[in-house]
Amino acid sequence: MSFRDNLQYLRAQRSMTQEQLAMLLGVSRQSISKWESEKAYPEMDKLLMICDMFGCTLDDLVLGDVRHPAAATAVSDTGATGAAVAAVSGAVAGQDAVRRNAFAGGDAAGPSGSVRQAGLRGTAPMGVSMAQDVTGYDDHARSFAWHIAAGVASILVGVGLGMLFDEDNSLLGVSPANDVLQFVFIALGVVTGLALIIPASMGHSEFRRRHPYVEDFYTDDDRLRSSRNLAIAVVVGIGLILVGVAQIITSEQLLGLDDGWPVGILLFCVALAVSLFIYFGIRHGHMDIAGYNREASEEAVKRDEENDFYGKITGSVCGIIMLVATIVGLWMLFTGTPGADGAARVAGVPFWIPWPIGGVLCGVVGIAGNILRANDQHRRER
Repeated sequence: MSFRDNLQYLRAQRSMTQEQLAMLLGVSRQSISKWESEKAYPEMDKLLMICDMFGCTLDDLVLGDVRHPAAATAVSDTGATGAAVAAVSGAVAGQDAVRRNAFAGGDAAGPSGSVRQAGLRGTAPMGVSMAQDVTGYDDHARSFAWHIAAGVASILVGVGLGMLFDEDNSLLGVSPANDVLQFVFIALGVVTGLALIIPASMGHSEFRRRHPYVEDFYTDDDRLRSSRNLAIAVVVGIGLILVGVAQIITSEQLLGLDDGWPVGILLFCVALAVSLFIYFGIRHGHMDIAGYNREASEEAVKRDEENDFYGKITGSVCGIIMLVATIVGLWMLFTGTPGADGAARVAGVPFWIPWPIGGVLCGVVGIAGNILRANDQHRRER
């Protein structure tokens, strides 16, 4: 049997879809499809992961027949690993569902309570195929949303604290410490915000790299609850901003203050409102798993095009064209004579002409590369 036949057999034995296998391996579904159609071949680390997952040897997976392992120990390993893979359905799904429900303020005995309780026990109702959050997507999305919201709020709060010590209407009155305290609070807010935002963004990029495809495990109740929470957050946030604006107007009319601590209070209200917008907005957006998978697929296709033979040739030729255009343009700039418009010209041609010509030639090269790539793919598929 070939690697393709072995992989298909192992998946079929465990009723595992391409999507589920892709999530466990940290690749896209398209990669699994290419492996099983023999259009591509997995790297060694992925082969070893498959061997560990299904309890087979590398020789049996690549060259042999997994239905008849060469060693007797492989049979027992396969059975044990198969039971472990099958057990994921209950334990992981139940735990993630309960965590999501508890975070949203839901009740485990709600519309899907029986299914979630069954998942927590490690069993699922007969005939029900439960989607599973085997990648930890929900926990990651919640953590990412919290860090971004807290980071932005920290920056705004830091500026707000700094405004409390503005030299015009400082809480300390006229004091030489006002400038120092204002700088310290603003700097602390910015540093704290960046310390939250930058690692979260890098972690999100790493998660997307490791898990380019995620199976949609959210239910309609989850999406409805998220939409409701987002609507409430928007209303509450707008209310907080209006409260801050109202106190600014009141302070100006009654106290004659239009700067200093009233602005700080406004920024506190804005910080809380913006954090609500960001947190619940990101949480709601992350439930669009179809969009997440689509973006990952588009990025993978773009990377493949950039890394293939024709992409490298096209990039190299375009680089040469633009370098030549730059050399010619600079030569015309320094050796040409000024024209009526002040631009250097050689034989009446402005010095900047080589760059647009080079851009057009790069476009022609790119189109030619796409044609050759498509023709090559068509020939291989035949």
